[in-house]
Amino acid sequence: MQARLLLEDGTLFTGKAFGAEGQSTGEVVFNTGITGYQEVISDPSYCGQIVTMTHPLIGNYGITRDDFESIRPYIHGFVVRRHEPVPSNWRAQYTLDSLLKEYGIVGISEIDTRMLTRILRNHGTMKGILTTGNMPVEELKEMLGVSEIMCDQVARTSTKGSFSSPGDGERIVLIDYGAKSGILRELTKRGCDVVVVPHDTTAEEIRRLNPDGIQLSNGPGDPKDVPHAVATLKELLGEYPIFGICLGHQLFALACGADTTRLKFGHRGGNHPVKELASNRCFITSQNHGYTVLEDSIIGTELEVTHINNNDKSIEGLKHKKYPAFTVQYHPEAAPGPYDNSYLFDQFIEMIRDHKAANPKAPRQAEIVAAMKGDL
Repeated sequence: MQARLLLEDGTLFTGKAFGAEGQSTGEVVFNTGITGYQEVISDPSYCGQIVTMTHPLIGNYGITRDDFESIRPYIHGFVVRRHEPVPSNWRAQYTLDSLLKEYGIVGISEIDTRMLTRILRNHGTMKGILTTGNMPVEELKEMLGVSEIMCDQVARTSTKGSFSSPGDGERIVLIDYGAKSGILRELTKRGCDVVVVPHDTTAEEIRRLNPDGIQLSNGPGDPKDVPHAVATLKELLGEYPIFGICLGHQLFALACGADTTRLKFGHRGGNHPVKELASNRCFITSQNHGYTVLEDSIIGTELEVTHINNNDKSIEGLKHKKYPAFTVQYHPEAAPGPYDNSYLFDQFIEMIRDHKAANPKAPRQAEIVAAMKGDL
């Protein structure tokens, strides 16, 4: 079956369909990873996007339930050079084609993904419509013209209710803005008692959970589309140690008075070099984001830049000068081959312990008695 991808600049790609039949619109982006297509498809940060893989062969090792980064995929389309329908992998449980069919995701193969990537690099990401139908191009252009880029992706991907992953270590409240499973996996690996809460959980509701620290997750879209999250972080800043990842990093920056802006074509892949300024060491990182914190906006805030991208010098890490809080733009839980960046979770736990030692809490019984006497 034929499939077509039409970009908003009028460029039309015609190829072979796989996955579901139908049509969808979204922001067309590209990912430079050689492996990890299943993690890409199941990453909630791609919600509302049509994802192009620059590596030419996709589908060759199939799909394995253990490798999912969320319960279901949220992408709006999948674009590859060559789709391999028969996986060769003893771990494979089903095929890429069957996964896309199950969730109604349209795929297109046999197109020049190098040409598509060059267009996006030169002109920036843009809207596109992916279809398996026979609708005339002029009608597709009209549909694409009236379509809008989504702005409610966080609400779509965040958990609808709180849940816990018990442990005997520090209690971490993980605010889910579209969290990858890897973040929860890294925290539970360290014995943390994790409570995952929705994106719109209030500061007071978080306080009632009595956390030792707060983890801000990754997530899709523009950080300025979730102002309630910024307001909540402003309330909590200084009360608890905070560690933010990706969208969590951007929301933290906004809460501290900095600003964010959209990148031309974003950072998406598993081989982005990031320099840690304190050690001058370069880390290879996994990234997936279309926005960044503006360097000039850091001036006059209590923030300090800790990491920069070695390719375009954009900000990749921040820490607060006064409060126990730090964030990174990349994904330390992703481990795209190397495990260079997992130390950040250890650093978070150490920061929590230092904060608790420096700020011992009165026994809960003493608080109750004081409240009853009207002293609180």
